[in-house]
Amino acid sequence: MAMITLIGAGGKMGCRLTDNLRKSTNLVSYVEISESGIRRLAERGITPSLQEDAVPEADAVILAVPDVAIGDVSRTVVPLMKPGAMLIVLDPAAAFLDKLPVHNDVTYFVTHPCHPPVFNDEDQEARTDYFGGIKAKQAIVCALVQGPEEDYARGEALAAEMYAPVMRSHRITLEQMAMLEPTMAETISSMLVTVLGEAMEEAVKRGVPYDAARDFMLGHVNIQLAIVFGEAGNPFSDACKIAIEYGKRYMLKEGWQRLYDPEKVYEQVDVMLHPEKLNTLSLEG
Repeated sequence: MAMITLIGAGGKMGCRLTDNLRKSTNLVSYVEISESGIRRLAERGITPSLQEDAVPEADAVILAVPDVAIGDVSRTVVPLMKPGAMLIVLDPAAAFLDKLPVHNDVTYFVTHPCHPPVFNDEDQEARTDYFGGIKAKQAIVCALVQGPEEDYARGEALAAEMYAPVMRSHRITLEQMAMLEPTMAETISSMLVTVLGEAMEEAVKRGVPYDAARDFMLGHVNIQLAIVFGEAGNPFSDACKIAIEYGKRYMLKEGWQRLYDPEKVYEQVDVMLHPEKLNTLSLEG
């Protein structure tokens, strides 16, 4: 049995982890300071612990706090941790920007959920667990940033409890995780999906009935994803391929793949933690 401390236990992500960690065989302390978070813990029958009491005893400390706060919070938490303990953060941003304090006798571990995939075998309630961590199975990614190699296994095991039910775990580097998020999943994928929504709304503005446009868009997205990711077993039609190329030339900058260059990945992470920088950047590619 390990001693686990969850900081930010009553927040949005914190409550998701709290609900899963309550099923753990480990002994878990829940730290929360906001009134709303304390209220959400009370609804679960949990009385929060004090950080200064829970952290020094913990074998692992999980930071379920916003990315922009991880640097400041970690600087108060890590000095309280015992040698050999593990700090777990849920997003690569702070570690990637070197916001975690230098403390060589504490292990740093980063893990993030992949969320339930579009193509799955879920049924009933699990089909609407879009985020994961409740009923739908999902994969996770994990990175050991610093610490002994044997710590990877215990970090991965705890991550599987936090994000359960987990069907697969992928070990990657911190730099690779930053390429996946924000670059692939947010800068590119979330942006493109947002454009899909705007494209549907534009059709509606131009007279297409909303329900017809929504059904047409979501049905086509389904088969398009199945084709691109090898689930459908058939290609796009020749005419569709021409339309795809037309759309790319009209909408995408040549060389957009440079978003994956190390300096561009760093820039994306940096601007997410410091949004005031966005309007000062030159985004010409």
